[in-house]
Amino acid sequence: MEVVAAGLHHLTAVTADPRANVRFYTRVLGLRLVKRTVNFDDPSAYHLYFGDAAGTPGTLLTFFHWAGAGRGRIGAGQVAGIQLSAPDDSLEFWAERLRVAGASVTTGSRFGAPLLLTLDPDGIPVEILAGREDPRPGWTSADVSPPHQLRGMAGAELRVRDAGRTSQVLQELLGWREVAAEAGRRRLVAGQGQPGYWLDLVGDPAGQPGRPGTGTVHHLALRTADAPSSEMLRARLQAAGAAPSPLIDRTYFRSVYFREPGGILLELATDGPGFLVDETPETLGARLMLPPAFEPARAAISAALPSLAA
Repeated sequence: MEVVAAGLHHLTAVTADPRANVRFYTRVLGLRLVKRTVNFDDPSAYHLYFGDAAGTPGTLLTFFHWAGAGRGRIGAGQVAGIQLSAPDDSLEFWAERLRVAGASVTTGSRFGAPLLLTLDPDGIPVEILAGREDPRPGWTSADVSPPHQLRGMAGAELRVRDAGRTSQVLQELLGWREVAAEAGRRRLVAGQGQPGYWLDLVGDPAGQPGRPGTGTVHHLALRTADAPSSEMLRARLQAAGAAPSPLIDRTYFRSVYFREPGGILLELATDGPGFLVDETPETLGARLMLPPAFEPARAAISAALPSLAA
């Protein structure tokens, strides 16, 4: 069986205000805070995960809080924002809910599907798209009724100067395929191409390069079945001249990182072991979880992190 990166796993962005970030994604968008931990490469920074009841791959939005980081700029060489899938008939609900929360709302469409565009507290564009053929359940304990609950990531927009080179890597090395084009946008899909399984490439040879910082996406993770699959994809990337990282243990998944030709940092993340390795389904996200190497410094790490309380 051909080994591929079979869908979206998570997206990681940078926030300037973790308290406002938690309020927006849990209280306004109705996602579950499924894990509060730290950046495993920098324990002075939060790493917050939002998703469905169990943090299923494809539903996950994650955020680093880097205190003092400068404001970023969205541009070429970056993922342009966040795309979320909602039931077909729920966009009016979301438009009203966002307006009541004081968020901006504009409407549009893409590939024949309606969408709403808003901004999160850091100015990250958040699109809510009518998710046709999306059977995923929402977070059932959220303050959003089941007919309107967000289902998870819909897709991701990759802005690059040369879409052809990025497309070649995604298709020839990672197993995605192009299915549609519209107004300078090329849609690639994995599997059947339902929400959670598409990428939009937007190429602009003259595009201003993005600048990393708060209000931007740090990286995008694609799903792999397991560690052997990731190692096979890693070998394929290496043979093609990319410079992938070794397979890294992130406790909740195993990761390989590399930059595609347009400069976007991509991750190959395994579906398991998942977020229940150190918490129960009932207590997910309730307390700060640290990898074993950081446990001796728990008191100091906790004291340095800002409060998430409302």
